[in-house]
Amino acid sequence: MLPIDLQGRRAFVAGVADDAGFGFAIAKALAEAGATVCVGTWPPALNIFLNLLERGKMDASRRLRSGDLLQFEKIYALDAAYDRYDDIPEDVRGNKRYKDVGDCTIEGVAKRLTDDFGDKPLDILVHSLANGPEVKKPLLETSRNGYLTAVSVSAYSLVSMIARFGPLMRDNASVVSLTYMASERVIPGYGGGMSSAKAALESDTRTLAFEAGRKFGVRVNTISAGPWASRAASAIGIIERMVEYVAKTAPLTSPLEPSDVGNVAAFLCSPLAGGITGTTVYVDKGYHSMGMGYEPFAHLSS
Repeated sequence: MLPIDLQGRRAFVAGVADDAGFGFAIAKALAEAGATVCVGTWPPALNIFLNLLERGKMDASRRLRSGDLLQFEKIYALDAAYDRYDDIPEDVRGNKRYKDVGDCTIEGVAKRLTDDFGDKPLDILVHSLANGPEVKKPLLETSRNGYLTAVSVSAYSLVSMIARFGPLMRDNASVVSLTYMASERVIPGYGGGMSSAKAALESDTRTLAFEAGRKFGVRVNTISAGPWASRAASAIGIIERMVEYVAKTAPLTSPLEPSDVGNVAAFLCSPLAGGITGTTVYVDKGYHSMGMGYEPFAHLSS
């Protein structure tokens, strides 16, 4: 038996606000492998997330194979659009969803981790963050602000997090992010600069693997996941059609499950993947390998 063993390791998963997305699935897989898990949640979603937990609305999805419930060691408010507290505009600081959460910037959360757990508190960092406020707009109709926001939150935040979390990470640490194939293929309807943001994320993964590997001894990889109809992905507007098309076209037609992504993330964060860095790993039922849709040639498989 060759187990994925993450006992004694602590993970921080940025971008968990419910139990429907890849971030939650990754957190659960890491816990199944023995890691303790902290999460970062967008301040406007924080109270809803806490209420769901407290009322037991996520108990079924939190159930581990052992029968225990997935427990989050700490839940931090995190808005990865801001690097430092001074970057938060006054009107945002005074917003009712922000004014009581303290320093929710990337730097602020890094400090909270060291305050709570000491100088080297982390072994695993998961970046499950994306935001494209104009994602439903074609690229030609995307504003400069919408484009830059997509790149800032969905790609640059990884750079900022590794710069600030890298010094907090112990030996043999790992960073994993989530990308999408729109980085390299045209996906009509996935607009607002999000395709550009994912391309930047993948390019940065390679560069960060070199720089953070040399500076912090950290491995950096990204998972290119197939489409999944999470609550967050509903903002795209065509997510159901994307899922349906991939199911018809991919080599494997069984539905993609968030646990498929979670399990690969756990592997990438484990010693079993100690030689893997700077890599985009596809978890999409093989869809990325296709050059043409399946339906016109369905008769050839009979």
